[in-house]
Amino acid sequence: MDIAENIDQLQQELAPSGCKLIAVSKTKPISTLMEAYEAGVRDFGENKVQEMVSKYEQMPKDIRWHMVGHLQRNKVKYIAPFVHLIHSVDSIRLLEEINKQGAKNNRTISCLLQAHIAEEESKFGFSDEEIFQLIRDETIQHLKYVKIVGVMGMASFTPNETQVHQEFEHLKLLFEALKHNDDLPDQIRMEEISMGMSGDYRIAIEEGSTMVRIGTTIFGERNYHQ
Repeated sequence: MDIAENIDQLQQELAPSGCKLIAVSKTKPISTLMEAYEAGVRDFGENKVQEMVSKYEQMPKDIRWHMVGHLQRNKVKYIAPFVHLIHSVDSIRLLEEINKQGAKNNRTISCLLQAHIAEEESKFGFSDEEIFQLIRDETIQHLKYVKIVGVMGMASFTPNETQVHQEFEHLKLLFEALKHNDDLPDQIRMEEISMGMSGDYRIAIEEGSTMVRIGTTIFGERNYHQ
């Protein structure tokens, strides 16, 4: 598998829309990540805190690290000193913890609100109603070390492309509704829509994604035995 070639092909597909490529490198060794780095990738995504910290320590410091997996509150402190963007914020309590750890590190941490757009119950995320409640919640006003810069969503794992289109379209409409909300607190500005993975990124681009989280298409199947 030629990682550089895969990245080049993806970048050509993404270029017309200006969509950013997040290379999801979970379970892959440093040597494999460095191939992607040498091919120009600077945005890497991980879904496990321990793995992200280990890779951050070993890899070049101009990499922007994205937390794309479910994040437990007790793990935030490990990535707070360096994480570029947390895609998977799914509760106000998690936001409060991110703010607390941001304060300790004297840095504002950028986050995306994870919206539940899929039919599967197993997916994490806020409902639309919960997101609108959140932006009206006074708690947000006090989170000075958090900046919410957009939304993230995962479509249903289904061969039904019409359904995937509808779910991504729903996320885009939610993003637009939030963006044009006159009551947004200072901590919230809608700039990014993180949607689309190896199986559905082309649909996500059509529906207005600004970031795609791609692993298998770049690196091949995951190494589950590690």
